[in-house]
Amino acid sequence: MLKKAMIGALVLGAAQLAVVTPAAAEAKDVSWFLAPTEVEPGGQIYAETKAAMGGCGPATPVTSPGFAAPLQWTIGGNWGKAAGYGKVGKTPGKYVATFTCSDGTKTSRAFIIIGTPPPTTKPPKPTPKPTPKPKPKPQVTVKPAGAPQTGGGAYAPMAWDW
Repeated sequence: MLKKAMIGALVLGAAQLAVVTPAAAEAKDVSWFLAPTEVEPGGQIYAETKAAMGGCGPATPVTSPGFAAPLQWTIGGNWGKAAGYGKVGKTPGKYVATFTCSDGTKTSRAFIIIGTPPPTTKPPKPTPKPTPKPKPKPQVTVKPAGAPQTGGGAYAPMAWDW
């Protein structure tokens, strides 16, 4: 009887372990944030994590191709708070900021530098301006020389029979 109970306990323990193990194997997402998520070019951005509230103790600064320099963790506080301010670059676009926790976990968040991103291809050559059509030559105005050419100013011969 004791043997059956031991086997049952082992089977039950193995089943529980099989249920728990995949959850532990999943990659955990660290609780932290960047604010604001949409930043003006050259603007300021803030990052914060709290180790005691699902965050982690950061081992590296926050880096991104969209940052002017890596964001340093310069602010501490209760609940294992680590925070800091940084500046973003001037090139508009969507970027990802990443840092590594003291336990080796890497985590990242997306942010946007607002504006129109630069074109990825060369701009087309400007079309040449159309050449203007030549202006027509003005006609020469000829002034009549005297009365015979204009009719003398008198009425034409009248054919009235009075």
